[in-house]
Amino acid sequence: MSKAELQMSAQDVIEFVRLLEKNNIEVWIDGGWAVDALLGSQTRPHEDLDIVAHHRDTARIRSLLQGRGYVEIPRDDSWLCNFVLGDAQGHRIDVHSCEFDSQGKCIFGVQYPFESLQGNGSIASVVVKCITPEWMVKFHSGYTLDGNDYQDVKALCDKFNMPLPEEYQTFLKK
Repeated sequence: MSKAELQMSAQDVIEFVRLLEKNNIEVWIDGGWAVDALLGSQTRPHEDLDIVAHHRDTARIRSLLQGRGYVEIPRDDSWLCNFVLGDAQGHRIDVHSCEFDSQGKCIFGVQYPFESLQGNGSIASVVVKCITPEWMVKFHSGYTLDGNDYQDVKALCDKFNMPLPEEYQTFLKK
């Protein structure tokens, strides 16, 4: 399936979030959809939906999605706490899992700071939990940046009155 065929619509995201809510599984939106949720509108197409979930819920997430035709999509960076599930229609869910202790310290899985999971936004007018704006900007650093990264970070910085990180200043000169 080509990249152009891979797409998660706002309706796909909401259906997935509602499926998990119905099954008492807490999830936070990450990645491009988190940016759009924080901005309150979709700014570009998204090939996948990045989520953060409690690791203890990953088997149930897998089971729910397998019942809907999803299978694991092998990737070089897949591991127990970071994997992608996809279906024949081109929907992709990139699952990031972790666990916290009673003090909010990440003790297992992808090392999300607890405070990063305190955001709220909206997708298609539905309120969703997501990564906070400050952490979305921090997470968009330390790798080779592209135009989408710049657009995402610039929009978040503008909306939430945050300074544009130094590594994005080169995009202003283009």
